[in-house]
Amino acid sequence: MSSQTPLQTPLYEQHLLAGGKMVDFAGWSMPVNYGSQIEEHLAVRTTAGMFDVSHMTVIDVTGEGAKPFLQRLLANDVDKLVLYGALYSAMLNQHGGVIDDLIVYQMPTGYRCVVNASTRDKVLAWFNQHAKSDTKYSNVQYVEQDLAMIAIQGPLALSKLSEIEAIAGIDALKPFSALMHNDWLIGRTGYTGEDGVEIILPGDQSVHLWARLVAIGVLPAGLGARDTLRLEAGLNLYGQDLDEETSPLASNIGWTIAWQPQQRVFIGREAIEPQRGKCPMKLTGLMMRDKGILRHGQKVITQAGAGVITSGTYSPTLEYSIALARIPKAASGKCQVDIRGKLKTVDIVKPPFVRNGKILVA
Repeated sequence: MSSQTPLQTPLYEQHLLAGGKMVDFAGWSMPVNYGSQIEEHLAVRTTAGMFDVSHMTVIDVTGEGAKPFLQRLLANDVDKLVLYGALYSAMLNQHGGVIDDLIVYQMPTGYRCVVNASTRDKVLAWFNQHAKSDTKYSNVQYVEQDLAMIAIQGPLALSKLSEIEAIAGIDALKPFSALMHNDWLIGRTGYTGEDGVEIILPGDQSVHLWARLVAIGVLPAGLGARDTLRLEAGLNLYGQDLDEETSPLASNIGWTIAWQPQQRVFIGREAIEPQRGKCPMKLTGLMMRDKGILRHGQKVITQAGAGVITSGTYSPTLEYSIALARIPKAASGKCQVDIRGKLKTVDIVKPPFVRNGKILVA
């Protein structure tokens, strides 16, 4: 896909009108910012901002075999879901590496999976491989839906949305649950560490919704702010903090694995179960108040052994550099990071760094 002309979301023209700086991201033409990445970041932390996430893949899974199919393919258990509930899960390969991390909603007719843009092809191939290889799932159907998706995030996100649209029950909507409003699926989920919703809706309606939100002062935000916000919130980015070579137990998402019931056999369970409580590595936080920027790929030196930064950036909220790093489980206190041949001392901290507008690290 990267060698082809980038795809455009239904909101592409809106990004151009707003002065979006467009870049190729996972085969899509997406705005990295609209002028000031820091302004966009701080708007989400203090008031409200919105993101076009229509590049993500929406896959509806239906049929009699839908539940057992997803129970086998996901490390978390969709049997936990109630109608319009949402579940975060990793999808593992046979070796226990992460094919993707996704959100699954229970719908009246089955399940809706929201998949990362960069993993679309391999997730669909994985679905196809396992739906066809076992008669138990022979009647499962899955279809990619051509829909748009807008994430409205920040402490004023719900009040701003309510200014332009009367949505019954939205104030009572709990985190990781959803509701239907006409043909919009509105989930109280997000990727910023702030309150908000993600709205999956028809593409033509997304243009009108986006314009109405702009008119009442909701600031469009791009990929740059989305990355700094999610890192402050301690949330993983697929392809950096998660990948097909690394166990979820070494990626700070062990909490998403449903080990019970014991008889549920999900793909990857046999590979990772022996690691329970014994995984030698952990994904944790680093912060550096000294000058310089922590970056992906930099070597980390701890008293318990070496590690590597998986994601790093300057934090607009904290005003110094932070990172997620995969380091030995026994490491604690201070460590060093190799930045262009110079060793910088950093603090090992438990993420998140910022959540719901509050700084959580000393």
